[in-house]
Amino acid sequence: MKGIAREISANERMADAIVHGVGIGSSLIAVPLLLAIAIPRVSMGTGISLAIYGVAIITLFTVSAAYHLVPHLDWKPVLKRFDQAAIFIKIAGTYTPLAVILGSIFAYAVLAVVWVAALAGAIAKLALGPRFERISVALYLPLGWASLLLVWPIFATLPLAISILIVTGGIIYTVGVVFHMWESLAFQNAIWHACVLVASACHFAAVSGAAFVA
Repeated sequence: MKGIAREISANERMADAIVHGVGIGSSLIAVPLLLAIAIPRVSMGTGISLAIYGVAIITLFTVSAAYHLVPHLDWKPVLKRFDQAAIFIKIAGTYTPLAVILGSIFAYAVLAVVWVAALAGAIAKLALGPRFERISVALYLPLGWASLLLVWPIFATLPLAISILIVTGGIIYTVGVVFHMWESLAFQNAIWHACVLVASACHFAAVSGAAFVA
């Protein structure tokens, strides 16, 4: 789907900027609000895991905005590496509070494997850059869908809505990857980032709900 490289229009850049603005703005409001409400009510471990998750969200949207919207061409290759490395951290960051809330040996084992894979992917992306391009994209989905290993324990322990939100977010991310790869499509970047934003909102709602009902 990559096709022939094309010039990105001003309207496409504006649409992408709006999506990023919503992502950064909402995360800068939602994350501190979640932490302020949750930390006095949850265990120290859960509070720390929520903070890790929050930092991962804000980092993803900020680095992505820097890469896609900063016009300085000399910085683009470096920013792209950080942008794609941040996706690995965001995936692992999302697992963290869910695994801590479940608290089982199995959940922590899944969390450990995910973090090892995510850190390896992020480091490889930073070190190898374009040479790791296709492999990194191919790793995002299985790493994200490994969350299915936790869906049954979550379903058995927490309200059904949380499992539905997790799976829905995963489906939206997966659909978004199609647009991420479809570089010849007009507004491709904005559509991909909108999918990331909506999927992130689903997972944020799931994590928040899990934190408050656990």
